[in-house]
Amino acid sequence: MPADKSPCVFCDIIHGAAEVSVCYEDATSIAFMDIQPVNNGHVLVASREHYATLSDTPEEVAMHLFSVALRLAPVVRKITGAGGLNVVVNSGAAAGQDVPHYHVHLIPRYKGDGFDIPLPFPGSALPDRLVLDATAARIIAATRDPVGRSPAAV
Repeated sequence: MPADKSPCVFCDIIHGAAEVSVCYEDATSIAFMDIQPVNNGHVLVASREHYATLSDTPEEVAMHLFSVALRLAPVVRKITGAGGLNVVVNSGAAAGQDVPHYHVHLIPRYKGDGFDIPLPFPGSALPDRLVLDATAARIIAATRDPVGRSPAAV
């Protein structure tokens, strides 16, 4: 159970308290079929330990989940006959994360399937170059913080 003691459906799955169709597991991660898939073959890759969001997840665990996703992606695409694949992370409620347990989506895609993650986003405006440069400078400064705070803490 997560540190905040609220129930987590993924923790329930990992601990055997819910039905699941597992397609991969190791000591750090578990991959299983999404029960509300965008398309058949939609896989979720989750950490066995509870971490709510990407920023809560230790780097080595997050990298391991992406490694598993990279290993599964060509297999999912082959067995589903998908024309493409989205690898998606929603980190935080504002980003559409509805299960507060960090995970990676592998979504098989087909032309005309109706699912869309439009990039570039049609509602975005082209920012002034000064805004882009200033934001880039802030990111650089935060990653080189001499005090040693993590970028998330800045």
